[in-house]
Amino acid sequence: MDLQLNGKRALITGGSRGIGFQVARSLRSEGVRVALAARDPERLAAAAARLGDDVVTAEVDTGDDERVRSAVDRVRSLLGGIDILVNCAAEPNGSAGRIIPSRTTDEQFWAAVNVKTVGYLRTARAVAPGMVAQGWGRIINVSGLAARSAGDFVATTRNVGVAALSKNLADELGPHGVNVTVVHPGMTETERTPGTVARMAAETGQTVEQVRARLAAGSSIGRTVTAEEVAWVITFLASPRAVAMNGDPVVAGGGAPGPIHY
Repeated sequence: MDLQLNGKRALITGGSRGIGFQVARSLRSEGVRVALAARDPERLAAAAARLGDDVVTAEVDTGDDERVRSAVDRVRSLLGGIDILVNCAAEPNGSAGRIIPSRTTDEQFWAAVNVKTVGYLRTARAVAPGMVAQGWGRIINVSGLAARSAGDFVATTRNVGVAALSKNLADELGPHGVNVTVVHPGMTETERTPGTVARMAAETGQTVEQVRARLAAGSSIGRTVTAEEVAWVITFLASPRAVAMNGDPVVAGGGAPGPIHY
């Protein structure tokens, strides 16, 4: 199937590694001109070098509105416009361990929500006028399955917020040709995974093999989904072929055994 993406222009926040980087690689394979945005300039440059000389980069902290607008202006100038926004910029769930509400500090809460939930709002707010003006666009917000379970209050709250943001944007922008979707990955195999698994093993007293087996059991396909596999889903959502999908969440975690969502 031709995804009709050739010549489109995409901005990927959090694009220097993990799902964001794989999204950039997948979009490029479909002929999309790509801009990577991230906080770390060295990691950003290294990621761009792995993808090709024509990749645009923009250093940005999505927790700061002025820096977001500056980065979007830079990308728009270099690419001639932005057709696709993929929001991936956030610290991974569980990076500071499980956080229960009664022990959550204001700093923990606002730091996570400001960078991810409000950060996604900032980037969407910056690119939306251009998409509306051209009558076409795609915004894909990468959230997470913590939105559907308790256990880490901060992760749940920020991901539910991303889902709510996405639906509201979809209702607002859909009539103008701009589709917005939220993607919920589950536990995803990235370059961070070995360290995460090692930490989980130390916290639980299990072996690394036992932790990996437990994570695999949480997926109906019997293994952890890879960042590349999540990127394939996002690439489709970024295409004109995905016009029928707007506002509703798309789950890309291999399927959770048991629950039925309808």
